Amino acid sequence: MAIVTMKELLEAGVHFGHRSRRWHPKMRSYIFTERNGIHIIDLQQTIRLLEEAYNFVRDTAAEGETILFVGTKKQAQESLEAEAKRCGMPYVTQRWLGGTLTNFRTIRQRANYLLELEKQKELGQFATLSKKEALWKERELLKLQKRLGGIKNMYYLPSALFVVDVAREAIAVKEANILGIPVVAMVDTNCDPDPVDYVIPANDDAIRAIKLIASKIADAVIEGQQMRGVIMAEEEVEAVGAPIPSAAQEALPAEETVSSVEEAASIEEGLAAEEVGELKDWELESIEEEAEAAQEALPSAEEGEKIDYDKPL
Repeated sequence: MAIVTMKELLEAGVHFGHRSRRWHPKMRSYIFTERNGIHIIDLQQTIRLLEEAYNFVRDTAAEGETILFVGTKKQAQESLEAEAKRCGMPYVTQRWLGGTLTNFRTIRQRANYLLELEKQKELGQFATLSKKEALWKERELLKLQKRLGGIKNMYYLPSALFVVDVAREAIAVKEANILGIPVVAMVDTNCDPDPVDYVIPANDDAIRAIKLIASKIADAVIEGQQMRGVIMAEEEVEAVGAPIPSAAQEALPAEETVSSVEEAASIEEGLAAEEVGELKDWELESIEEEAEAAQEALPSAEEGEKIDYDKPL
């Protein structure tokens, strides 16, 4: 099943490009035709390339990695922030600070300071300060929230970028290329597709088009997270129902030896019982022989003579 239908793309206006006099020659292969001086994007290619980008983002999220959403133009800010929050990913919708990726250590320090200020405000520590100092910290907090609020919980470099309008976010794309971070981007007819790893030819100026593509990328992230949860659950089940450990397997021959020893002991007991039975029979025979000898030793009585059995021998 296709990630998105042709009807949805047409309704969102994804097929509209820029004016033909403002086009980028490297986007020639993604342009279907020209109408009224405006280039029309080939939506067949958009569907195919969006599916490739969707699979890449899904697999990246399934590995537990982070995708950074970037879009600072006014048309993209609201929808991009909403979709990033829906899938739990960091985002940049205000000004892109130079060095956000290449100088991430410094950016991370400022983000930690932002978290510290938020904690102080939550605990009510601003009320204990002087009015001037509290006002200064409030302004500092608002400024940091505006610039770094979307990446304050991003403690490591992202594994991929989703960018709206490559021309406007050229610095972000360049930093990602320097660090070898894959870039997934909506590329319009006036942009250079070369720095982008996963090109999605689409109209990057229409709010509905941006919302549609961003929602599909967010869906890919959510699907990848669900896949990761299923894989982790299966690993836990396998760990619980795992086969007998090697140590226990080594103990099995000993148990077999013990059972064989017990069997041998029972056999010996049976043989001993048989020997005891044989000894009892022999004792009976000897007793009978002794009785016969005792009878022979008795004085023979004459014929007709009465034998007094009460008389001692």
